[in-house]
Amino acid sequence: MSQPTIESILQENRTFAPPADLAVNAEIKSLDDYQALYDRAAADPTAFWAELAAKELDWFQKWDTTLDWQPPFAQWFGGGKINISHNCLDRHLTTWRKNKAALIWEGEPGDSRTLTYAQLHREVCQFANVLKSLGAQKGDIIGIYMPMIPEAAIAMLACARIGAAHSVVFGGFSAPRPNW
Repeated sequence: MSQPTIESILQENRTFAPPADLAVNAEIKSLDDYQALYDRAAADPTAFWAELAAKELDWFQKWDTTLDWQPPFAQWFGGGKINISHNCLDRHLTTWRKNKAALIWEGEPGDSRTLTYAQLHREVCQFANVLKSLGAQKGDIIGIYMPMIPEAAIAMLACARIGAAHSVVFGGFSAPRPNW
């Protein structure tokens, strides 16, 4: 009797080329472009990330050192000041992206919600003001216990906006809310 074999389907060797009209407008247009970018990053990661950070992000204050590596500790962009909420939202408000979908949410049973950059910005600012009115401030740590709904992302961005660290606990499997 022969031994049964298990065929592994975890090895995927096929490639799927993107449509030509998509590739022509892409940031990385080909596998060769990707390999060149990868090689540049591998050759000098510090210079690579410094170039990308300067080009792709809005900084309130440019960093003094790109990387301070004292194993096992690493500090990237030391002395720099940045706000992720600003980079995710505010910088798009004066561009064509203002009215473009920033968040598309699909829930159950068939619920959906789409927020543009302008709408999401408004929601984040409102919630940041709620947090501040409750006494939250820069340096605080805020726990977010919510299911996967748009308000969870809004809460995270609001925390970042006021400079408060946050810890997210997925609340999707919590007990049902009582009907009071």
